[in-house]
Amino acid sequence: MKASLAICFTALLGAAAGGQAAQTQDAGQGYPARPIRIIVPFTPGSATDFFARLLGPKLAESWGQQVVVDNRPSAGGIVAGDIVARAAPDGHTLMLTSSAFAGSAALYASKLPYDAVKDFTGVTQVASNPNMLVVAPTLGPKTLKELIALARQKPGQLNFGSAGIGSGIHYTMELFNLAAGIKAVHVPYKGSPEVVTDTAAGRLHYSFVPMPPSIPFVRSGRLLGLAVTTATRSHMLPDVPTVAEAAIPGFEYDGWFGMLAPSATPRGIVNKLAAETARIIALPDVREPMLNQGATPKASAPQAFEKLVRTEIATRKKVFAEAGTRVE
Repeated sequence: MKASLAICFTALLGAAAGGQAAQTQDAGQGYPARPIRIIVPFTPGSATDFFARLLGPKLAESWGQQVVVDNRPSAGGIVAGDIVARAAPDGHTLMLTSSAFAGSAALYASKLPYDAVKDFTGVTQVASNPNMLVVAPTLGPKTLKELIALARQKPGQLNFGSAGIGSGIHYTMELFNLAAGIKAVHVPYKGSPEVVTDTAAGRLHYSFVPMPPSIPFVRSGRLLGLAVTTATRSHMLPDVPTVAEAAIPGFEYDGWFGMLAPSATPRGIVNKLAAETARIIALPDVREPMLNQGATPKASAPQAFEKLVRTEIATRKKVFAEAGTRVE
């Protein structure tokens, strides 16, 4: 009888300890316990990388743990997504991604090594950022209407670049080509910096690119900015019209960037990450660099970010289907 009571008492202690550990995780206490790795699906110098390297040092400063930015470029960020989906759900492996995440989910679907909805937990949106349509000065067109006219005269002869199949740049281009009645050849790259460079060199005829890597090229005259995708002009390049102003009324697209964690990450850890990221984004020495790159700092609740991702996946499926986009 005494032995049975001892066993029962031990079991109760174990259950209580387990319950306390779960409560601690749910409250986010003790997090982070070791260095944090932020996986970035694109190359160094990309807009996504820019945001990750702004946030990383601030998170490290707040929590006294090293934060490592790990670039894992691949088509649509699939390699990065697989790493995070398989990681322990403890908040120590995160992904700072862009709207390309939704594009990959829309295009690859059953071919992905993860479920884009079930295998991830939304933490927060970080920023929104317009794309800008750019061309080399040597191409000829000086306005968006002139570019559209040229592309219609040469169906299938012009090309455009993207940061990979399904990326935000690719999606924006397909949306634009459909609205403008253009047929052109898609050339995927691993990141937006390469797209900017090859467009400036004339190897690509035109491209929509994020503001951070393209602003220096436009200001130096190596690229012409023909239009931005948002409803209003960018404060960084106020002379560049919107697509809606320049040629296609009603056209609008605002790219997004945000943080994801593996599914089953305790809600307390997710909330702690979201709250700290929101605090950091509001700091002047983080907010100003974002604004100076044409981006808009934008934090959100985890549930709101998850809803944005799900909605974007559904929208992109429709656009890619209409555009006839296929992946092998």
